[in-house]
Order: sequence, then C-alpha cells, then structure tokens
Amino acid sequence: MNGNNDFDEVLQRIKTFFDSFGKNPHGRKPASTHHAMAGVLFVLVAIVGVMGSFYTVDFSEEAVITRFGRYTETVPPGLHFKLPFGIENAQKVPSKIALLGEFGFRSVGQKDSKTNYAEKKFPEESLMLTGDLNVADVEWILKYRIRDPWKYLFHAKNVEQNIRDVSVSIMRRVVGDRTVGEVLTTGRVEIADAAKLLTQEVLDRYDMGIKIEEIILQDVNPPESVKPAFNEVNSAKQEQEQTINNAEREYNMIIPEARGKAEQVLAEAQAQAIMNVNHAKGDASKFSAVLTEYRKAPDVTKKRLYLETMEDIIGKSERLIVIDSAVKGVLPLYGLSGDKVMATESEKPVNPAEKK
Repeated sequence: MNGNNDFDEVLQRIKTFFDSFGKNPHGRKPASTHHAMAGVLFVLVAIVGVMGSFYTVDFSEEAVITRFGRYTETVPPGLHFKLPFGIENAQKVPSKIALLGEFGFRSVGQKDSKTNYAEKKFPEESLMLTGDLNVADVEWILKYRIRDPWKYLFHAKNVEQNIRDVSVSIMRRVVGDRTVGEVLTTGRVEIADAAKLLTQEVLDRYDMGIKIEEIILQDVNPPESVKPAFNEVNSAKQEQEQTINNAEREYNMIIPEARGKAEQVLAEAQAQAIMNVNHAKGDASKFSAVLTEYRKAPDVTKKRLYLETMEDIIGKSERLIVIDSAVKGVLPLYGLSGDKVMATESEKPVNPAEKK
C-alpha cells in the first residue's frame, strides 16, 4: 500500500465485514465481539504497515522520497524502508539507463535481432526548411539520461514532451542555418553536435535535471517528390569525385617518379662532373710532375716516356712479330690475323719512284 486512499479502502472493507459479523437478532454486538474486532483490526493495520514500509528499487532506477509531500532524499537501487500509511512516498525514476526519443519515425520492436519501424511517417517533426530555402526530411534519435531525479519530478510538468518540443525546435534552427547539400551529405556530424550542445543549453535553463548523451541523425533524405532528381545529382557528384580521386592518384604516382628520375640524372651528372674535374686535375698534376723531372734530366725523361709509351702500345697487342734487321727479303705481313709486325728501316717497303 502506497497511500492513504488504499489504507482507507482496506479499513472500510474490514469495517463492513465486522459489521455483518457477530450481531444478535436485535442488531446489537456483544462486548467480546468489540474486543475481537479491535484485535483483528490492530493485526491487519500492523500487517498493512509492514507491507507498506519496505520497497525495492531496481538496478536501473533511483527513488525520490517525499514526507508529507516534501522532498527528503534520493535513494539508490536496493531494498529500503519508509514510513507507512502515506507518511512517506517513494517515486521511482529510471535514472540509471539511457532513454531514447525518436523523431520523424517510430520503432515497433525487434524481430530476429532487427529493429522494425512503423510505416507511418511524422512529417510534422521531420520536414525542415534549409538555409537555401529547400526542404529536407530529417529523422534523428535523442539519447538522454535523468541526471537529477528530484528536478525531473518536481521542476517541470510533462518533461518528456518538453524534451521533444525543445529537440524539434533546436533541430529546425540548426538545419535552417545550412544548405540542403550540407544537410544531406557532408554536414550531418556537425549538425548533430551543434543540436546536442544547443539542446543541453535550453534544458539547463529549464533546470529539469536532464543530460543529453547523444543526438544521432538516423536518416536524412530529400522529400519523396524530388528524391529521384536528387539521386541523379548525387550520383553525378559521386562520379565527379571518383574521377578527381583517380586523377589525383595518377598524379601522385607519376609526378614523384619523374621527380625522382630527374634528381637521379642530376646527381649522376654532378658526380660525373666532379669525377672529370678530379681526373683533369690529376692529369695536370701528373704533367707538372713529369715536366719538372724532364727539366732536371731531359734525356732520361725522354727515354722513360718512350719506353712507357711503347709498353702501353705493345701491351694492347694480342700477338707481336719482331723481325731482325739483319734478315733480308722478308715481306712484312701487316694486319694478318691481327698480328702486328715490327720492321726496321732496312725492311720498309721501297717506293718505286725512289728506285728510279
């Protein structure tokens, strides 16, 4: 029993029962009957009091305790005691779970782990005018918690309806500040975040003890009458974006590769230039050294240079034929099978003009 009305009803039933019990033919009750009735009534009152003194708060709830209508405390989940006969009342509030508000649609339960939605639409909630004077059909979910059960119960009436009205008003305001393209495509996350922030500010001013957890745009579409045209435009935009992405991908593949090759050629040219300069410097240094030695001993230097040159030339030959200058009548075979023939002055071919 939670209140005086229930207790009065029980007392009235008990009184009616005992009024029809133990009467004599003249309608009078004996004294023993009055005592028995008082004892039974006391026992029943005690039972009713005990039954009304204990209550359980579910794990998803908190209970707000009022004494003679005045708030005293908020108790957590568990088994608790309160004063019976309406002296204290406990009002349970689901403050430990997230509550949902659906806008523009309604869910009608789940089947096979899939949420089913009602076929009826709610255009009075979802149809909104955008900043560029177009119309968008916006459906969203509002997730909130009861932060302060006492304020939730006693600071406002029809809290759920107030939350719905505030959410619809804020969503229309946020959508009205953006173009239809942003609402339908790129601006959905930004719209949800802005709506959450503004809704929380308004509810805090009302001081209803509500905390907004999240706003999720469930579905955003153009109105049914213009949906085919919008789908064509959206498909063209997607193809455009895909083409641009492909071009950027090709650009990112070709240009860096060409730059790398150009840098490689430039580096090789610089290395070759450095190597040529170093070789030239080395040759110049070598020539300067030879010149210095030549000035010191010209004959010796000439002979050494001659020998080094002949060594270099002969070293490149695969096979060499040397003919003694004393041998007469030998024909030199030039270029035969790659052989090189060395002959003295006496073996050189005689010019016919000279013989004459």
